[in-house]
Amino acid sequence: MAPFPFIKLGYLAIRQISKPIANAIKRRAKTHPFFRKYICMPPAQFYHWCEVNIQLRLMGLGKPKNFQRITDKDAIELGGEMLGEFIVFGMACLVVVAEYTRGARKEAAKEESLRQEKETINLKLEQLFSITEVQENQIRELQRCVDNLTLEKEKTSEKSNSTNSSLKKRPLG
Repeated sequence: MAPFPFIKLGYLAIRQISKPIANAIKRRAKTHPFFRKYICMPPAQFYHWCEVNIQLRLMGLGKPKNFQRITDKDAIELGGEMLGEFIVFGMACLVVVAEYTRGARKEAAKEESLRQEKETINLKLEQLFSITEVQENQIRELQRCVDNLTLEKEKTSEKSNSTNSSLKKRPLG
């Protein structure tokens, strides 16, 4: 049975928590003058300018000659929505990056484990090869000793046979 994926549950919780945080930041941005003037309105005005230009070009009307900016209230609303979506998107990106990093670390650890296992197997193989060489040399030495003993035994048996046969041929006394 696989363990419960607490990390993935944590990532899901972060994503779910980011939505209320984004809503709170949107509300704060709409009421705070600094957020309103420098964080909400400029991106909203730029977004509106890009949207108008793209729509006019798609309709074949060219560039707008007299660009009309959106009202401050609409810009604050649009900027707040953009900020909230950016926060949710940013949190989702952080979750994806964290998951990727965790997976990469896990994969690297797995590869390191396989590399160490392969290295251990190669080391054992080299040890077995050297042991086999030593044993082959010992077998050759033992074979040579056995051959020498066999030759000595044959020589002594020939001598004893020749001595016995010479004794049989000599007349007794």
